[in-house]
Amino acid sequence: MGLYDLDRDGLTNALSDYPKYRVNQLIHGIYANFLSPQEISELPSALRQELASREDFQPSLREDTRRVSDRGLTTKYLFSLSDGRQIESVLMYGPKSTTVCISSQAGCAMACKFCATGDLGFSRHLGVGEIVEQVITAAREAKSNGSRLDHVVYMGMGEPLANCGPVIESLHRIIEVMGLSARKVTLSTVGIVPGIKRLAKEELAINLAVSLHAANDDLRSALVPINKTYPIAILMEACAHYLSVKNRRISFEWALMSGVNDSEQDAKELAKLAKTLYPAAHVNLIPLNPTTGAMGKGLLAPSKEKINLFSSMLSELGVNATVRRTRGQEIAAACGQLAGSTPEDSLHSKNL
Repeated sequence: MGLYDLDRDGLTNALSDYPKYRVNQLIHGIYANFLSPQEISELPSALRQELASREDFQPSLREDTRRVSDRGLTTKYLFSLSDGRQIESVLMYGPKSTTVCISSQAGCAMACKFCATGDLGFSRHLGVGEIVEQVITAAREAKSNGSRLDHVVYMGMGEPLANCGPVIESLHRIIEVMGLSARKVTLSTVGIVPGIKRLAKEELAINLAVSLHAANDDLRSALVPINKTYPIAILMEACAHYLSVKNRRISFEWALMSGVNDSEQDAKELAKLAKTLYPAAHVNLIPLNPTTGAMGKGLLAPSKEKINLFSSMLSELGVNATVRRTRGQEIAAACGQLAGSTPEDSLHSKNL
């Protein structure tokens, strides 16, 4: 149990010997100003000293190392948890926004064939505090660099909707307490249908991105094994329901792999599937990022010409598609590359 595991009721109980306005000061300090309790000057010195010594008011994450690339615009953090397991998150500065990509599990059980995290297997779910603290850490870092964190993507290690309870609570916390706009929060899932349905019931109008990667069941089951449990037809029903309830356009993520899912037939199948939703799903094309593990062995990104051709085919078929710019590939911070690197492999380096 750490500082960010406590909701308002938990903080109120923890400060039961103090006036209630101290809870408001504490919440504002840790969630709006990204301070530790002992840094909140509005709190009396005695309370700050007490909180600094209490185990339930300590951070859940320990930053072991960080690596920086893209001339300082991308930072990958390696965190250790209280039990020694490790996770990674990535902070990215852009011309119009600052984004953090966060993890929801240590490892992952989904075993997608092109993802380095899948090589790790599953260790455990993250608690709500461990998820939220990744966002707080990034927001604090961005603020120190004169920027403001305004986008959060659940696209790091793990499958968010396999850890539904803590993930949903963390969404409420960063939107309702930190004050981030729900429209600037995106959750990526490989297609955990019960989780999508549960998310649709929440008062959270966030963006939903589906890691699709293939538009027929045979290929998708080979690339994304959970498709055997929730095949495409069932997944699309859940997506259509989410769209009807939230009125938020669905995005399909498509990791382009040479000779695997980059043909004209693949484009036609993808376009047909995207257009079953209205408005049609937007497609994020992600040229496959290299990984060193067994999962990605033998898989390569198509040539730039083939990527542009695939994007053009989708456009001609009436589907909007964007080729995602690769960020942090040289420090294994790009999509599909997060693998809880050891400290020895994550030495801090600048302006790579």
